[in-house]
Formats: sequence, C-alpha cells, structure tokens
Amino acid sequence: MITVYGMPSCPDCETVEKEIRGNENFRFVDIGSHVGKMKEFLRLRDKNPAFDEAKRNGYIGIPCFLREDGSVTLSAEDVGL
Repeated sequence: MITVYGMPSCPDCETVEKEIRGNENFRFVDIGSHVGKMKEFLRLRDKNPAFDEAKRNGYIGIPCFLREDGSVTLSAEDVGL
C-alpha cells in the first residue's frame, strides 16, 4: 500500500485524494487533521533527500507518496496516477 501524505486544502492533494478514493492500494493521511500525523510527515520530510528541492524552493512537499519499500516520491506519475 502506498501512503499519501497531504492536506485537503492543498489543490494538488485534493486532486490526488479524489483519484485514489476507493483504491485499496493507497491510503491518504491528512497531515493537518492531527499533530501526530503532522509529526509523522515531518520526520519523513526532515530526513529524506526526496524533499530537498521542495524545501529549497519553499514548498511543503505534498502530496508525498511513501511506497511500501520506504522510498519516497513527490510525483503522482511515479506511483501510477
């Protein structure tokens, strides 16, 4: 299962959330719904080089796709969307 970190208030995340709705291969985590979910995302973001360009450009780095093998991508296309 691919975990998607995002927020419904983000237009790109909203589009992805609609696209994966009902697809058991994906799980959407709303990082704004609880501080624990935000911390989970920030631990991933702070340590993973996949976010380097997003951080350099002042972006949050969502939607973010965490694959089962632990690899991360910020590209929906990379996970078949």
